[in-house]
Amino acid sequence: MSLPTSPANSWLQSTDFPSRLFETGRNDYELYEEDDEFVLSVEMPGFDPAEITVSWDDPVLNVAAEHADEQRGERRTYHRRFRFPKTVDDEEITAQYTNGILEVRLPVMAEATQGTEIEIRT
Repeated sequence: MSLPTSPANSWLQSTDFPSRLFETGRNDYELYEEDDEFVLSVEMPGFDPAEITVSWDDPVLNVAAEHADEQRGERRTYHRRFRFPKTVDDEEITAQYTNGILEVRLPVMAEATQGTEIEIRT
């Protein structure tokens, strides 16, 4: 019995179904770290700021939104979770929504000391 040597995507490509099942296809955000803070920019055109909820549940940032267009009978929702590898100062997180872009800034807390040397007694 031989195992496939190529990535799963390439040998599942002919079936089309599994690869589409696990791909989101959305590239609607940018996340980077600069000057001791994470900066997250999320494209959310068409939402009103009152329809967007941003919440912090250490170490995960939740971004959710819901928009109902009564005239067209349409409802749009958005939900993403972002996990952060460093300790974030949750009291200093800020969010701003401008021209369809939500920008969240998450300051990184100064790392705790690397430890204390313990004296060995004899």
